[in-house]
Amino acid sequence: MQIILLEKVVNVGNLGEVVRVRDGYARNFLIPQKKARRATETALKEFEVRRVELEKIQAEKLALAQALGQRLESFALSITQKAGVDGRLFGSVTNMDIALALVAAGFTGIEKAQIRLSEGPLKAVGEFQVQVAIHPDVVSSISVIVVGDLV
Repeated sequence: MQIILLEKVVNVGNLGEVVRVRDGYARNFLIPQKKARRATETALKEFEVRRVELEKIQAEKLALAQALGQRLESFALSITQKAGVDGRLFGSVTNMDIALALVAAGFTGIEKAQIRLSEGPLKAVGEFQVQVAIHPDVVSSISVIVVGDLV
């Protein structure tokens, strides 16, 4: 399906590009999320009229994401989980746990899909570096300290 992108999408394209993607990806994700429209003649004309407005909105989103990224870079998040005496957790710390802890710490707009755990869920006590993809162009690294609560 041919679509016109209304914002930058990772591994697809930038604002204003007409790209071909799979039908299901366009219908089920990009179009409902207002990230794209079908590339028809009328849609292309409407996009050209709104192009300046959309570019301004994207620049504002990028500026907000960069400011949030600067705040996150110097942040250390502490999460307490039940653990055994050997330092292994009963369960694990997932991207959902980290996202909820960040929102509780005052970082609004962070979702679990934005948390990238390179080696999977955290299953031990210690300090780990975790990537937070705030925007397609802004990825911050935070320090997550998992503290064991002995049972």
